[in-house]
Amino acid sequence: MSTVLAVLGILIMPTSAACTETTSAGSTISVLQLNICHGGTAACYRGDSVLAKAEEVIRSGRPQVLSVNEACSGDLDRLRTAMGPARALFVAARNLDGTPTLCRGSGQQYGNIIMVSSRFAGTAEETGTYAAQYTGADGYRELRSWACLRAAGLSACTTHLSADNAPTALAQCQDLMRRAASYPRPVVVVGDFNLKDQGSPSMRDCAPPGFSRRGDDDVQHVFASDDLAFSQTTKIDMMGTTDHPGWLATLTTTAPPATQG
Repeated sequence: MSTVLAVLGILIMPTSAACTETTSAGSTISVLQLNICHGGTAACYRGDSVLAKAEEVIRSGRPQVLSVNEACSGDLDRLRTAMGPARALFVAARNLDGTPTLCRGSGQQYGNIIMVSSRFAGTAEETGTYAAQYTGADGYRELRSWACLRAAGLSACTTHLSADNAPTALAQCQDLMRRAASYPRPVVVVGDFNLKDQGSPSMRDCAPPGFSRRGDDDVQHVFASDDLAFSQTTKIDMMGTTDHPGWLATLTTTAPPATQG
């Protein structure tokens, strides 16, 4: 079982809507995945230039779901402004003693962000760390986290899995997908899974029934429940501000299966 963590969740409601919309057949949902390497400790760190590029990509892509990994808690407000009215949830990674991991030099917490457009977002949120975690031999000694926003209109999760141990990353992936399978549909699960399509284990080993997946030919992936169909995916050049491209997926809602009886 995962450990629920204290998180920062912020809701901005649009002035023209008082309730969450439900998706209907033919609706389009775009999902943007970013790993911005903003924690300050990894070799890919390029300072705040990545935030300016992320803002540009968000405004251009206009996603309904935004997943951001390796972010600082202070990044949330800046990226939410680029996103527009949205429910936003930040979850910190944890040190082995349970305290939040911090970004270097700022004192801000380090972790993951999930945002869902206020058009679809509800108020239910869940976060946690994984039962399958790092051992003493792993280099980062970081307890990886996940965050989910659940709603009848659209449920969405983000995560950043083990970079040091592929079997651990696979166990974490399977843990999160079991959880996501129980959420109201449609469901998207997005993040840096640190698993590729090839190899053993691989992302192919984290393939729950009722979901399809598209990856960026590396470690970033989007899972979508089977009432969503992938219509387009686009890799976005982040111009050297981070070591991962942006990964944008456009999904179309499909009619639910006919009831047999």
